[in-house]
Amino acid sequence: MTPDSLPQDTPLPRRAGAYTFAALFAVESFVRALNSTVVSLQAYDILGAAQKVSVLSTGVSVAVLVSTLFLPHILGRTPRRWAYMMGIAMMMAASLALASHMVAGQALGMLLRNLGAAVLNITLQLYILDHIRRVDLARTEPLRLSLSTFSWMTGPALGVWLYVNYGPWAPQALAIVSAGALFTLFLILRPSDSVTGQVAVNPGAFSALSNVRRFSAQPRLRLAWLIAFGRSCFWTTFFIYGPLLLVEAGLPKTLGGIMISASQAVLLTAWFSGRFARIHGVRTVIALSFAACSLTSLTAGLAGTASPYLAIGSLLLGSVAASALDGVGGIPFLRAVHHHERQRMAAVYRTYIDCSELIPAFIFAFALLWLPIGSVFVILAVALMIVGGVAWRYLPKSL
Repeated sequence: MTPDSLPQDTPLPRRAGAYTFAALFAVESFVRALNSTVVSLQAYDILGAAQKVSVLSTGVSVAVLVSTLFLPHILGRTPRRWAYMMGIAMMMAASLALASHMVAGQALGMLLRNLGAAVLNITLQLYILDHIRRVDLARTEPLRLSLSTFSWMTGPALGVWLYVNYGPWAPQALAIVSAGALFTLFLILRPSDSVTGQVAVNPGAFSALSNVRRFSAQPRLRLAWLIAFGRSCFWTTFFIYGPLLLVEAGLPKTLGGIMISASQAVLLTAWFSGRFARIHGVRTVIALSFAACSLTSLTAGLAGTASPYLAIGSLLLGSVAASALDGVGGIPFLRAVHHHERQRMAAVYRTYIDCSELIPAFIFAFALLWLPIGSVFVILAVALMIVGGVAWRYLPKSL
């Protein structure tokens, strides 16, 4: 059924506004933020070495990557509201597994947490593409990131504080309660599954490999994926190895949580990156931000455990540039994806998160066999400079 075939007296569903998705994203971010630092510190406590944490992260990321490619097969047969609620349920189950404080529970919890985040991320992107006009993305995307600032400012430090002072169950209990609040908020706001009068499902033939081939055949989508992959590599490395660097330097675990929370305070600057992009172009913001992230990562890596406070300062400066990437880095994909391919291409695009956890962790697992933990940030710096150069070279000036 199309809008033209609807009865004349049947109104089309109301488009949800930017604040609807900003509110959902803010609460979802708090659920994820509570465990953002706890996951790596708990894995380190259980396994006893940063190199072993990298091996575990690599294994989990492989499983998540393969699963993500098959999500359109599930989401294409599920009403979008049910898919979103399924993602919330997976986040709750992840917290229950992580609370066990065992190797099996740690692995299962990391897997469910990442899969739940994937479902929520893909579903929310599809909602945004349905409800927000493309010309408004440079304004609404930074707004969404900025309103999640409180979640990321408080969540990591609070999660670590609960973990250190009250044990593994404490942060997971709060995460489950917060996921319940997200479920309630979604039922209250409940954006329409479709603003065209059609149910937002896409049944039919499915092939994960064909989706990847179709995505790879479009240069603009490949470039959008690379940009998203680069910015996610910074945050993944920062969130996992930043706190571990401080622990190996002999500093308290709670300082790692405080560092992560402090880095998220600058998410408010994502709003300014949106304004700057509207004046000077998205390409300029992306290229300059990658250059700044690369320089600060290099400084942090060279400082290492010998100068942990210099490393902290460098990473915090890098988070300012990374927040600018968060604000506008998703725009190349949102403007490039074709309307009829949104669901399938969104699932492939979402693999940048899984690959940013898989590929660096795989490389770092080998590097940490011979090199100190600061080496991971030096390797990151080189990768970010390459991605920034590619973005500057191939992004259109008119973007």
